[in-house]
Amino acid sequence: MRLKKWLVLLVVPAALLACAMPSAFSELVEVNPTATPTPTVTPLPTPTRQPMVSSVAEPREALLLLQEKIIEVYEQIGQGVVNITSRSYTYDFFFRTVPQEGTGSGIVYDREGHIITNFHVIEGAEELYVTLPDGTNVAAEVVGTDASNDLAVLKVDAPSELLHPIPLGESQNLRVGQFVVAIGNPFGYERTLTVGVVSALGRVIESPDQRFIGEIVQTDAAINPGNSGGPLLDLSGKIVGVNTAIFSPSQASAGIGFAVPADTVRLVVPQLIERGYYPHPYLGVDYVWSLNAERARVLAEAGMNVTADEGLLIIETSPGSPADLAGLRGGQQQVRIGRFLLPVGGDVLTAIDGVPIASDRDLIRYLDTETQIGQTVSVSIIRDGQEMSVPVTLGERPR
Repeated sequence: MRLKKWLVLLVVPAALLACAMPSAFSELVEVNPTATPTPTVTPLPTPTRQPMVSSVAEPREALLLLQEKIIEVYEQIGQGVVNITSRSYTYDFFFRTVPQEGTGSGIVYDREGHIITNFHVIEGAEELYVTLPDGTNVAAEVVGTDASNDLAVLKVDAPSELLHPIPLGESQNLRVGQFVVAIGNPFGYERTLTVGVVSALGRVIESPDQRFIGEIVQTDAAINPGNSGGPLLDLSGKIVGVNTAIFSPSQASAGIGFAVPADTVRLVVPQLIERGYYPHPYLGVDYVWSLNAERARVLAEAGMNVTADEGLLIIETSPGSPADLAGLRGGQQQVRIGRFLLPVGGDVLTAIDGVPIASDRDLIRYLDTETQIGQTVSVSIIRDGQEMSVPVTLGERPR
């Protein structure tokens, strides 16, 4: 009510001023002795006050709609999030058995009992248990794992009416700033919801097997220990990622969480169910050295004809690998660099299918996200100072 009173006070003087302006103008005109006609004063229309309710209500209504959407996602989708307990055993100094437990989250994939989670959640576990939303606790077995994408699939024997699969969405059309919801079991608090936005796309993080996961979704929704393996959802309730890691010096949420993108999940999970593993495309360049201007200078001083200051110096190719069969060359001689002997003289890999490759991270990410087994790619290299392209048919990475 105070706001309305102030508005009235502001509007009324303005109206009075508007009405006074023609009158003042007529007095000025009458000063001119030649101006005999009395000017006609036409009152200005009284300003109409627009109700402020609509301008205030619109944002409020939008917030209420957003709130209801989040509640709806939690109530409808939260039943598809489970708690995973991993148990292993060790021995103390007196050889007494000491059980060790870890917890994480999982996503119901289908009514057959398949559960999606992270590889690191179940890594090294001797026993696995899944707690369903109604409190039912069932044993689980591992169906398949892929450490390179930090994904795993478990299987539980539970009545189908207790299993509520969560639909898998897409991640390729995500936009920075888009609202997302994370549901999981941080610190063991089951089915906790946090809300945030997609804060970045296309991130690359290290996987549990010291390789790299590409096209990672970054979010500022609070992700904490125990959220791993749970879903990152859009406001339609579809999975856009599987929460996998956080960046935090304190090991708690610092506003930077990472999720394996839904498009990767869609590729990997069916293979884990069918084969027990995911076949990764393989080039067969086992050891490489990332070049930069300083390293290129050192190699040039060692007598190696290096004309590129960016790319991968091939140290070794695996015998019988696609790279070896295509004729890519590894190091032919050794050069001491600091305390190390580095095999040099090999090809410098600069691009694949025209996409620049500057590090082993670039190489792994490109192969895993942009290629398939059996696909022939064009590998750009520099050999003895000459640029050339070599066709290579990718194989399956040894497990």
